Amino acid sequence: MASVISARAAQIDKNKFRVRTAVQAVTLSFALGLGAGVVTLPSPAVAQAYSFSSVRIEGNRRVDASTILSYAGIARGQTVSGGELNDAYQRVLNSGLFERVEIVPQGSTLLIRVVEYPTINRISIEGNRRIKDEDLAAALQSQPRRVFSPSVAEADAQTLSEAYVTQGRVAARVSPKVIRRSDNRVDLVFEVFEGGVAEVERIGFSGNGKYTDRRLRRVLETKQAGLLRAVISKDTFIEDRVEFDKQLLRDFYSSRGYVDFRITGVNAELAQERDGYFLTFNVEEGQQFRVGNVSVSSDLAEVDTALFQRRVKMRSGKVYSPVLVENEIARLEKLAIQEGLNFVRVEPRISRNDRDLSLDVDLVLTRGERVFIERIDIEGNTTTLDRVVRRQFDVVEGDPFNPRAVREAAERIRALGFFATADVQAREGSSPQQVIVDVDVEEQPTGSLSFGGSYSTTDGIGAAVTFSERNFLGRGQFFSFGVNTASSSRSYSLRFAEPALLGRDLSLSFDLNYSETDNLNATFDTAKGLFQPALTFPLSEATSLQLRYSARYSDIRNVDPTDTDIGGIIKAEAAEGERFDSSVGYTLNFDTARFGLDDKTRYLLEFGQDFAGLGGDSTYVRTNVRAVAQTKVFSEEVTLRASLDAGALSYSGGESRVTDRFLVGPNQLRGFDYGGIGPREMGPDVDDPLGGEYFAVARFEAEFPIGLPDEYGISGGLFYDVGSVWGLSDATKAKVGAGNSIVSEEFDARHVVGFSIFWDSAIGPLRLNFSEPLKKRDFDDERRFNLTVSTQF
Repeated sequence: MASVISARAAQIDKNKFRVRTAVQAVTLSFALGLGAGVVTLPSPAVAQAYSFSSVRIEGNRRVDASTILSYAGIARGQTVSGGELNDAYQRVLNSGLFERVEIVPQGSTLLIRVVEYPTINRISIEGNRRIKDEDLAAALQSQPRRVFSPSVAEADAQTLSEAYVTQGRVAARVSPKVIRRSDNRVDLVFEVFEGGVAEVERIGFSGNGKYTDRRLRRVLETKQAGLLRAVISKDTFIEDRVEFDKQLLRDFYSSRGYVDFRITGVNAELAQERDGYFLTFNVEEGQQFRVGNVSVSSDLAEVDTALFQRRVKMRSGKVYSPVLVENEIARLEKLAIQEGLNFVRVEPRISRNDRDLSLDVDLVLTRGERVFIERIDIEGNTTTLDRVVRRQFDVVEGDPFNPRAVREAAERIRALGFFATADVQAREGSSPQQVIVDVDVEEQPTGSLSFGGSYSTTDGIGAAVTFSERNFLGRGQFFSFGVNTASSSRSYSLRFAEPALLGRDLSLSFDLNYSETDNLNATFDTAKGLFQPALTFPLSEATSLQLRYSARYSDIRNVDPTDTDIGGIIKAEAAEGERFDSSVGYTLNFDTARFGLDDKTRYLLEFGQDFAGLGGDSTYVRTNVRAVAQTKVFSEEVTLRASLDAGALSYSGGESRVTDRFLVGPNQLRGFDYGGIGPREMGPDVDDPLGGEYFAVARFEAEFPIGLPDEYGISGGLFYDVGSVWGLSDATKAKVGAGNSIVSEEFDARHVVGFSIFWDSAIGPLRLNFSEPLKKRDFDDERRFNLTVSTQF
């Protein structure tokens, strides 16, 4: 009997050795310094069945024994094989709760010995300078006082690396390290190597023939690195930005009639030093198509297609653009609503004519689904009032649902500039015939407080403080206040504007300005004030009308009647003292940019008049005219611009003064100082610019690249200006001082040529003008150089 027991014990010892070989875990090591499990599979020749009457678990402190048993999946008295023991081992190890696991059969007892993963004591990030700790920590899944997981830590390291990649630092590396502490705790440290910015060294194009590389680079959001790379943030390589650039290229070509345009690929080659990329966009331009026949059709009996046809503005022969079609669809759908035709949709059907490279457009009016707007939900606007967002919609609850109208409202919400993001989506409402429009926005700062300083030879040292708020009190109103002081001048301005008076497309504004001059280089000082409320509203798609009231104050000060350096006209006008003028006026504005059909060509026409005499000290009519035309030629590389500014002042009660008449400055007629041309009172010691009751200035200019990389934002220009200031009333001329005379009172055109440097700088678009008058008078005040803020009309 004893020999049998001895033999049986020996057999058990052999089996125990085999199972231990099959399932016992050897020393584990993982990437973070804690280990990774390795299991030696048993040989098929030593298959053995086991049955355990008890299970003993050792090493667990936080994890309950029943939890471990549930992962192992071995019940008491269950017969299991070596392979099933190995599966149990894998299940316990893969639970992610243990650093090491051992499963050891000991007779009728199964021993499960575990080493738990430590608890994270604290998490720190080291080596980061470009991104703050709190911004990086917010992206981590690992948290203090939670169980440490190697896989989660590795994922966190990858997440932090990707945060740097989005900034163009593709060489950035993040390495997680652990520092063991007592009581089975560890400190988790992410060591960051930020690396340098991988800049875009060069952007090239392959397959483009209609537009040059330079022109296409201006379309892209990504820019090439250059000398100004320290201040240009868009020269870093970011994959998402490249995808956006591809869409920009498609839109650029599509809007110019290249309907077959394709991007066949983008090659991004990383430099050997991993500090720069070479981007090449491979494109196929195709042919440019123009608009063929444009027609309107419908199978709806209540639709008068002739009425809709008359409203179509797209004409045959024009370069085709999807924007043209979208605008026509929006126009016709609005007309359908005006005609009481609800649920009418306009579907464009495009027919291609390859022979003459034209696209026929048939605008088909069809019956859409009968779906109504149940409600409009607005979320995320913590400052902006709901009504500011809601008034961007042309529809309200209960109106027929029009997806196009909702998309247009979304664009208007984004165009407000009040929100960092604005997402507008439609979802099914309480029934299939109703939809709920969800507007989810994220507020962004809309106010600014700026401080500035200046110095000039005429005004001396100055300081400026300006506060502005584009979303005043969350009501969508504009408010600004500014103070500009110098040793020889002071000005104060306040402006308030309500863009949607009474919830309508009606703008109400108030302007209050006051300025004083104390110029030692002039023979007199002035004080001017203006209070001007105005209403502006649209008359058509491209035309608006402004109605205004103006209360003006003016005074000519510090004129010594005995001073021989001051002419008789200025002395007489100063002797009149303060003057108050009251007027009403209007400005009619036509601007093709409002409907944006062609971004290459733009026309602007303005005509305004002010009628004074409603109280006040004088009666007059002041007329101003402005006309501007702009187009782009030579593959849109060169911008041609022509403008005309003119004005007339006609008094029927009282007389004009130097504070009322037109004084042209260098921003209107380059090459001459403010008041540098026009009527003057001249004498032995007198040289007083008087201004004129009429002026006209025509400007012609071309703007073009000068060979510098586009990312510098520097281009050149040539200009030719011609203009004149003239006209004084007989009563004014009669005030001329003894021994003095009036010169340049008649129309006498001055001619100027010059070149400009345009610089899109970090402080704003600047323009440097270098002028050379071709025709002038000896007494004119010239200004050969002028630095201004470049503005677009």
